[in-house]
Amino acid sequence: MSGSNKHMLVPQLRFPEFRNAEEWTTYNLGQLSKIVTERVGNNDCIPYTITSGVGLISQQEKLGRTIAGNSLKNYILLQHNDFAYNKSATKAYPQGYIACYQGHERAAVPNSIFTCFRPTTNLVIPAFLDNLFIANLHGKWLKNRVAVGARANGALQVNNDDLMKVPVPLPIGSQSLSEQKKIADCLSSLDDLLTAEVQKLDALKKYKKGLLQQLFPREGETVPRMRFPEFLSRGAWLPKSIGDSCQTFSGGTPSSTNKVYYGGEIPFIRSAEIKKYETELYLTKKGLENSAAKMVKKGDVLVALYGANSGEVSLSKIDGAINQAILCLRHESNNAFLYQYLMHKKEWIITTFLQGGQGNLSGEIIKSIKLFFPQPPEQQKIADFLLVFDDQIDIQTGKIDILRKHKKGLVQQLIPVVNEVTA
Repeated sequence: MSGSNKHMLVPQLRFPEFRNAEEWTTYNLGQLSKIVTERVGNNDCIPYTITSGVGLISQQEKLGRTIAGNSLKNYILLQHNDFAYNKSATKAYPQGYIACYQGHERAAVPNSIFTCFRPTTNLVIPAFLDNLFIANLHGKWLKNRVAVGARANGALQVNNDDLMKVPVPLPIGSQSLSEQKKIADCLSSLDDLLTAEVQKLDALKKYKKGLLQQLFPREGETVPRMRFPEFLSRGAWLPKSIGDSCQTFSGGTPSSTNKVYYGGEIPFIRSAEIKKYETELYLTKKGLENSAAKMVKKGDVLVALYGANSGEVSLSKIDGAINQAILCLRHESNNAFLYQYLMHKKEWIITTFLQGGQGNLSGEIIKSIKLFFPQPPEQQKIADFLLVFDDQIDIQTGKIDILRKHKKGLVQQLIPVVNEVTA
């Protein structure tokens, strides 16, 4: 196979055994793969979603439930080493994210926002190609070839022909696959370290979940099974609804057609961003004043009402404005305690009010939920105790983020990225 571009290039770093090998060139993605169009139909498979920068994850694992519903039969069917291009813009991948399916069971992704393709493995090693996309090779090519669609999910309008023209840098000659494998194996060792750190994070989260089950009343009970010694004689916790114990409000969205409402300094928090320190959109003062958007404070309790992450809860990491898909709760005595309590009740809320993994919550539903509250000193004790584990989880999450950035930098040195290629 001949390259689609005569421009030759060499990566910044090269393994010793390949320093005298032939140079690299570029091929169109369409020369190395073909579009996958097969639908699920009556096949048994696992529905997947995607986490930008992480990869394909089953809907059950990411969301705690399957949201495919009746649309599953129209999902695109994936095989081992197939790639799925998610046409949703994120801050890290504004032209969308491409992930390799590394499982061996039948999998599927929504046809509405995914294009999938299958690599020709005697030309390109899937693990090698995967790392090219981690370096956002496709984004640099597609930057001036995509437009944001009108749908609220921010889906990108991408022509498959443009996707298949993405220039892919590859070593040429008889050692091409060997060098691809060497690079992929090197990066795989970093992946193993990442996996170990992610497992530590998962263990911390599991341990905290067990503590929540002990420190808060279970269904049908009015006191927790474990109390701190100084509160053992304080009696039962008192029932009170969320609506009666909190100030509550939702926001709104400024008109997306009025440009003067956006691009300001006010973070605009949407439901998928309630756990983040940064937002993709920012409002101007005019945007806030001329809409139903409402300001929340750092430390307010935020509940996602709509979308794939409905039922998610977080303490707001920032001051910012919220839209109609978020409910803000300000507890009469302790937001941190209420947040931990709702984390304990999260699965119950999803099971009770989001049957089948579909549908939305409402402010009225959340406000009607009855909880049991101890006196403020015990609330504070529980909140402070659990904060220690939240801090450990945040530290571990930070370690993982650093490793991912290190890997991304190494990819950019081992593989010539798209802006070094005359495409």
